[in-house]
Amino acid sequence: MSRYRFIRAERANYPVAILCRVLGVARSAYYAWARRGVSARAQADEVLAARIAAAHAQSRGTYGTPRIHAALRAAGARTSRRRVARLMRAAGLVGCYRRRQVRTTVVDPTRAPAPNLVARNFTAPAPDRLWLGDITYVATHEGWLYLAVLLDAHSRRVVGWAMADHLRTELPLDALAMALRSRRPSPGLVHHTDRGCQYTAADYQTRLASASLVCSMSRAGECLDNAMAESFFATLKAELVERRQWATRAAARVGQVRVSTSSVLRVAKKLSAMALSRHSPERLIEQTRPRAASRAW
Repeated sequence: MSRYRFIRAERANYPVAILCRVLGVARSAYYAWARRGVSARAQADEVLAARIAAAHAQSRGTYGTPRIHAALRAAGARTSRRRVARLMRAAGLVGCYRRRQVRTTVVDPTRAPAPNLVARNFTAPAPDRLWLGDITYVATHEGWLYLAVLLDAHSRRVVGWAMADHLRTELPLDALAMALRSRRPSPGLVHHTDRGCQYTAADYQTRLASASLVCSMSRAGECLDNAMAESFFATLKAELVERRQWATRAAARVGQVRVSTSSVLRVAKKLSAMALSRHSPERLIEQTRPRAASRAW
């Protein structure tokens, strides 16, 4: 808030002369400013600030400056990120942030990983050409609940998912089974994950081979090699999972099932697409519940 505006706001409580003297402002300068009225720039800031507040509220208080700026541009507003940051700072609006991470990738030194066939190119000419998988965790008062997903690189659709209270190979196998049942991909689909022991396990590799899927894996210690899945999980956890407390694993399962078709998950896919592709922010494929239910749920 400028000194002139502060004086105008407090003139009912204190004399203008005292306010000007304390703030080091000439009375003539203040009265000249008051006669001019609000500038066109200030009026435009008020309108933009209202749109920023609406976008922030629509995101349930999760959007920071980059996403608010992207949302405004997608809606046709022409403004800079610095201006958005200034107005958000003045309004006291901030986005959410990530908590500490728990390690879910454990490499089996006895199993040879597959080569990296994706090379950080997360684009696909059509659905069911490239799937990306990963495992994350959900904290509950009972302990960890683990979530495995498979994403389609073309549509950003979650084609398979499973939840369990363990990190055994059965967890991603359940997600893979759902994806195969619901999508029935053609032979040659590239299946890309990290080098976790669940994905290098003999049972998992045998299932990939039986479905004629081509296995691809990230390089050791290179999380950006699976950035699309990492980005999806980061948004999902920061904007949904970590914004509430889960008393039990069953409650977390129910909560994740309920939001699997909600706007929160669609937003997570939208932001992943905005960050990882050159498509416009409006590109978004509607998230739908898979046709077959996973026994892990």
